[in-house]
Amino acid sequence: MQRGYSRQRLPRDAPHAVLLRVRQAAAAMAVALCLIPAACNKDQQMTTESTNRSKHALNRLQHATSPYLQQHAHNPVDWFEWGQEAIDKARRENKPIFLSIGYSACHWCHVMAHESFEDPAIANVMNRLFVNVKVDREERPDIDDIYMQATLVYTRGQGGWPMSVWLTPELKPFFAGTYFPPTQRYGRPGFREICERIGDLWAGDRAALESDANRITEHLSGQSTSSQPTLIALTPDVIDRTADLLAGAFDARKGGLLSGGTNKFPPSMALELMMRSAARRNEDDAARRQLMDRVTVTLDRMANGGIHDQLAGGFHRYSTDADWLAPHFEKMLYDQALISRAYVEAYLLTGDSRYARVARGVFEYVLEDLCSPDGAFYSTRDADSEGEEGRYYVWTREQIARALPAAELDAFCDYYGVTEAGNWDDPHTPGAPKNILHVAQPLTDDNEANRFRGARAALLKAREQRIPPHRDEKVLCEWNGLMIASLARGGAALNESRYVHAASRAADSILRRQYRDGRLMRSYRDGRTLDMAFLTDYACMIDGLIELHQATQDARWLETARRLDEVLTAQFWDEGRGGYFSTAANHEALILRPKDFRDGATPSGNSVQLGNLLRLAVLFDDAGCRERATQTIDAFAGELLQAPGACERFLASADMALHGSVEIVIVGDAGDARTHALERTVYEQYLPNRLLLRVNPNNGDISAASPLVAGRKMVDGAPAAYVCRNYACRSPVTTPAALASQLREFGRGR
Repeated sequence: MQRGYSRQRLPRDAPHAVLLRVRQAAAAMAVALCLIPAACNKDQQMTTESTNRSKHALNRLQHATSPYLQQHAHNPVDWFEWGQEAIDKARRENKPIFLSIGYSACHWCHVMAHESFEDPAIANVMNRLFVNVKVDREERPDIDDIYMQATLVYTRGQGGWPMSVWLTPELKPFFAGTYFPPTQRYGRPGFREICERIGDLWAGDRAALESDANRITEHLSGQSTSSQPTLIALTPDVIDRTADLLAGAFDARKGGLLSGGTNKFPPSMALELMMRSAARRNEDDAARRQLMDRVTVTLDRMANGGIHDQLAGGFHRYSTDADWLAPHFEKMLYDQALISRAYVEAYLLTGDSRYARVARGVFEYVLEDLCSPDGAFYSTRDADSEGEEGRYYVWTREQIARALPAAELDAFCDYYGVTEAGNWDDPHTPGAPKNILHVAQPLTDDNEANRFRGARAALLKAREQRIPPHRDEKVLCEWNGLMIASLARGGAALNESRYVHAASRAADSILRRQYRDGRLMRSYRDGRTLDMAFLTDYACMIDGLIELHQATQDARWLETARRLDEVLTAQFWDEGRGGYFSTAANHEALILRPKDFRDGATPSGNSVQLGNLLRLAVLFDDAGCRERATQTIDAFAGELLQAPGACERFLASADMALHGSVEIVIVGDAGDARTHALERTVYEQYLPNRLLLRVNPNNGDISAASPLVAGRKMVDGAPAAYVCRNYACRSPVTTPAALASQLREFGRGR
């Protein structure tokens, strides 16, 4: 089961009396169903049951744009997509709605599909008792977010996918869980008996279920509208205390944070927050050393672990053990974006070239495997191939011996931890000697990166002969925005123009295919778009465009970002309480209109947009952006202070509000090597809050219509750099050394 929600988001902040009633309702429903309301643990070795069921006639999902929904098009379940047709049927026939939410690369979604949704007997029960609705969480994060909150209540904070929720015809949830086995197993009731019991309760005690559904919905609605301006101030000390809190919770020897007892997700946003705090705290050496120790241990262990694809680059979704060895093997675009960004920032802060190599490996993987012909990026690469999770990625020593020269075999196997006995228990073939490649014996010299280059290429070529996992080729604005930002910032930092060019191609593709009449469209696949977009789509695309401008100094990216911000303000801004709603003002009516600032597997829309507002405010001296940034912080400050560890990206954005930006204006011809040298000096510094503008004095070309550039000139005919804060600038400098010195001084006060 895929867990992207490792935090108990809802009950933490609920008023005690409301929380008690909600928990009582959830507990009562659980007792009625004779089950424990807890999500299944991934350490339970549940396996996919082999089936010989024949394909059934295609159902409605054959017409879906989502690959995940199309994977269920042959189910005997009478599936509907989310929409009015299904809702009307439920109301007309007085049936509950069974809502199943997942995504195409979700291993346990496949398990539940094979075990239950492909079983004609279980399908008959579902079709008789419910109106069955299938949703791709990646296409519809609004629906996923609302009903994940309900699931977290019913499962006591353990959410995940597949998500299974039962709704009244008015779309109010009255019971929820995650993965259910088809029949009783591990002390848990089977999915069929749960369906039948819910059907009995609906027929015999519908009023009680509806009462519980109303209570849960009221609680969720209260949570979604609780943000309001507060007198509580967010101070720099809060950011540093949160960084210290995270460092104290990290595994000191192996890095990262345990989730659900055994799992570790890449803590990319936490690492970035910790680096920001460490870089600023030069006078507190002990705190700085602890923060950086946790950061580097985590990055080192992740890079050496099986979670890192040692052959093709890129990272799998998460590790199922504390050692980062055995991953869930799916690869998500957003993980590549967030992880590569953390490694780039670590490289800039430490100067350690290993982190640059890992970041390059992630970028190369994305460009090789997830890049569409027109430049946009696909969403995911599945975990399963040929019906088995991880089959594409694991090795026996014999398979490796067939691919490598005998003289190189032993050294390669020692380095990558390959043994005859194997290091991974394949749930599909217990006892088989399978190996996950990981760096078991790191080299200590400078040849580590090149020692097995040829061997890795040979194994990668051999691996490419296998049947690869399915690739979800829908293009999402949100995830592309994250990847564009990482490629642009990483390309500038690593002096790799290919990465910046790839970011530009992706942005052009999104704006060509998924930007119509001034509005974004969340997803694109096979010529079809999903004609809606969410806060995260706008916020992440704006972020990507701002980073593209910073890397290229091409004014069109910044101008487009500003236009998108205008739409975002008109459609998503909460005029009464501040902050942004997750859905647009003209979005379809749901049981609530979510608004959240907490970061999960991806940063929240409010977290990203806060950073956008702060940068746009400085670049354009925009009072409106500045005021909305202040109101956004005020709207969430009270809740944030209760749970700062759930808001790493929000705090990173707030760090810029509290400490200000470092503004650099470079005056010089773009083709002049001296101008380029000054720009390279900026890109090579660890300055997470920096903003760069370039002016070409020969033709009046500027990268933004900003007051920052007013009156800036070359010095004695030489390109010059102005380092500023709050529009107040130091004396201009003309050499990279002098510029680096000023930037380091300004950076300490970040």
